[in-house]
Amino acid sequence: SDSCRLENMMDDENELENQSIDIPIWKRYLLSVTEAAQFYHIGEKRLRQIVDIHPNGEFYLLVGNKVLFKKEQFEQFLA
Repeated sequence: SDSCRLENMMDDENELENQSIDIPIWKRYLLSVTEAAQFYHIGEKRLRQIVDIHPNGEFYLLVGNKVLFKKEQFEQFLA
């Protein structure tokens, strides 16, 4: 019964890991390139060009190789 209990605990942990919280795009602080392209109607290629043109831009965050746009700052940049 101990091994059964251990398996159930592991199942519970895996279920927690697999649950992702879906926050609507308009409520998010950060947007991926794909999400920003859909939200602002700007092509992904153009968004990546904007990042390249502004290497120290305050409106995006680099997480490894991934670009995440800070929504409020990016909107100020676009305005």
